[in-house]
Amino acid sequence: MDAPQGSRRRRRADVTEIELVGGIERRELHLAEHDPAWAGWFADHEARIRGALGDTALAVEHIGSTSVTGLAAKPILDILVTVADITADEDYVDPLVTAGYVLRVREPGHRLVRTEQRDVHVHILETGDPAAIDYLLLRDHLRADHADRRLYEDTKRELVTRDWSDMNAYAYAKTEIIESIKARARARTDASPDPSV
Repeated sequence: MDAPQGSRRRRRADVTEIELVGGIERRELHLAEHDPAWAGWFADHEARIRGALGDTALAVEHIGSTSVTGLAAKPILDILVTVADITADEDYVDPLVTAGYVLRVREPGHRLVRTEQRDVHVHILETGDPAAIDYLLLRDHLRADHADRRLYEDTKRELVTRDWSDMNAYAYAKTEIIESIKARARARTDASPDPSV
């Protein structure tokens, strides 16, 4: 069982501001049909990340729409890496930069590095962080629930037709539907029989 975040031993206080390296970026958004090659693409980056971080990477997970078979997605791979101490940037940001990734975001509880081509986003969170848990909850629910997978895809298809000032604005626009899907996922998880019984 993970220790509550407040009781963790950290090297220093976490950052309190959002640092967006390179500032706001305008990008053209489009969806691609699910590509089975995305799983292999993830495997390549998982090996690269594990090679750079070793035991510092407590978990490396394929998340986001490219991780869900049958779901159309922006052809951008999202990866979740969990670490023991988010404040110990030198343990994971520096090695990932050396491995060819570029720092994009440093904010409370979260760091993001990406490829220079901007087609792979690596999200770093502390193990046990509710955001990390939610990434996996959403992924697993969308893999299992056809109706919510269709609802999410239809929402994304509508949103990519709009003009967005940057990727963050597009991501924010999906928040309401994502929260409703996660609520159903939690209800479903809570209703599942306890495997220890």
